[in-house]
Amino acid sequence: MRGEVFQWRGPAPYYYVAVPDAEAEQIAAVAPLVTYGWGVIPVRGRIGSTSFTTSLFPKDGGYLVPLKDAVRRPEGVDDGDEVTVRLEIDGV
Repeated sequence: MRGEVFQWRGPAPYYYVAVPDAEAEQIAAVAPLVTYGWGVIPVRGRIGSTSFTTSLFPKDGGYLVPLKDAVRRPEGVDDGDEVTVRLEIDGV
């Protein structure tokens, strides 16, 4: 999937990529099988050569991919950048 990185300001800045609608629909179809609470979906991801594990957050009928600094920094990813994220849902 491709998407734009955006910052959600809070006590500390958090960075996310929104899952496009088509992919979000596919995820929603398997969500009841893999969620471990309040709708979060465990995934393995990759941006460039950096692999990571995280959980997709449900938001407004779709999902957000959180991007930790440990993922963003090695790949030089910042707010407003367009990135390609490869996701694999754990448990499917």
